[in-house]
Amino acid sequence: MSAFVLAIDQGTTSSRAIVFDGDTRVIGIGQQEFPQHFPRSGWVEHDPEDIWRTTVETVRFALQRAGISASDLAAIGITNQRETTVVWDRATGRAIHNAIVWQDRRTADLCARLKADGLEDVAAERTGLLLDPYFSGTKAAWILDTVPGARARAEAGELAFGTVDSFLLWRLTGGRVHATDATNASRTLLYDIRRGGWDDDLLKAIGVPRAMLPEVKDSAADFGTTDPALFGAAVAIRGIAGDQQAATVGQACFRPGMLKSTYGTGCFAVLNTGAEFVSSKNRLITTIAYQLDGKPTYALEGSIFVAGAAVQWLRDGLGIVERADQTGPLADAADPNQNVYMVPAFTGLGAPWWDAEARGAIFGLTRGTGPRELARAALEAVCYQTRDLIDAMHRDWASAADTVLRVDGGMVASDWTMQRLADLLDAPVDRPVVLETTALGAAFLAGRQAGVWPGEEGFAANWRLDRRFEPAMDEDVRSAKLAGWHDAVRRTRTAG
Repeated sequence: MSAFVLAIDQGTTSSRAIVFDGDTRVIGIGQQEFPQHFPRSGWVEHDPEDIWRTTVETVRFALQRAGISASDLAAIGITNQRETTVVWDRATGRAIHNAIVWQDRRTADLCARLKADGLEDVAAERTGLLLDPYFSGTKAAWILDTVPGARARAEAGELAFGTVDSFLLWRLTGGRVHATDATNASRTLLYDIRRGGWDDDLLKAIGVPRAMLPEVKDSAADFGTTDPALFGAAVAIRGIAGDQQAATVGQACFRPGMLKSTYGTGCFAVLNTGAEFVSSKNRLITTIAYQLDGKPTYALEGSIFVAGAAVQWLRDGLGIVERADQTGPLADAADPNQNVYMVPAFTGLGAPWWDAEARGAIFGLTRGTGPRELARAALEAVCYQTRDLIDAMHRDWASAADTVLRVDGGMVASDWTMQRLADLLDAPVDRPVVLETTALGAAFLAGRQAGVWPGEEGFAANWRLDRRFEPAMDEDVRSAKLAGWHDAVRRTRTAG
């Protein structure tokens, strides 16, 4: 049997494909960015054809770089930006509207109406989620109510709904498979994660017909095979997980109490709670970390909408830096006597505030403030928000105390940022040797199902530490900085 596994990592700003060998080493990578569309303030869209085109092209490129053909692959795993929503025509496979991205806030009014109707407690009890525009269900309902004739077509079974994994799976299999996995289903506001099935009460209340929903499978399962015309051979698709859950798997966080945080466009901290469904009292969400052999593993999650996106704004919006990796050295050279705080609520605030109306703000500016101080404020904002998430997790679940944080994502390459994160958390931060943890998690799920790699314990034994960052900040300094941050958040929310 071939030992090669390919992971499709379809993200918010780019599509990637990575080929792993039998020792989980990366032997080929393809990556392409694609355009972001912002039709109105707070609205974010993607053209699904851009997602599809870049996915196919990066798979072909990764295979070429690896020096193998599709027939050499044992399996494909898919990981994806989770709540981004696509509705497409079953007959043509074409989307009827641009994909509505997870960051999009256009359904805030619908969520407010659902709260007013008393649905929030029911949604939290069954889905583990809050009634927020972040999640997929209200996005799908908006498309059906906006595109002429769409709702009637959906009820007649002519349209399909899915997160990006489902859309890609449909296209990859030539329209033969309409499915998703439990992790992606758990992000829709439509799926009962306790019972393990679509919830008719929530479907009716939010306005999504059951006829358009995908089949829900384990994260490691038989998802069909690719159309041979795409890559030259039919390849089995054996794993699917939302990006943050895939990173949890890739970080080998298989034991209850293990915690990872991914720093990409946004930041997402996921705490494994095992078989226990922990209901948050601090506005975190309960989700499925992964589902194997029919058994869900639950997690607490805190979602930050803007992490690396703040650095992108410094680069593309303000022109302060030419490259993202310039921000760490700039932050290191910032004036320590200037207390500048950036609250990057460009599309509202996520956990633990869930304030859809908040907008970004910068506090503490003086005539002496320059690019160095703004770079430090952007990087520190990510650290402060992570601290707020982990504090909320500790309050929700006593077993989360004294947890070491495993980190991944593009921002963790910055030693300055990781040291400041450890300083503000007052806890160790572990950076692994393999930073492609999201793709690695998807590959492991597919490889596990295909019989290429051992189970969870064997995979966890291969996790290797690159560097541990230990806290070194004086407690008085830490406390003062955190107090300043919380004051800035309070002011931002009041202004919003």
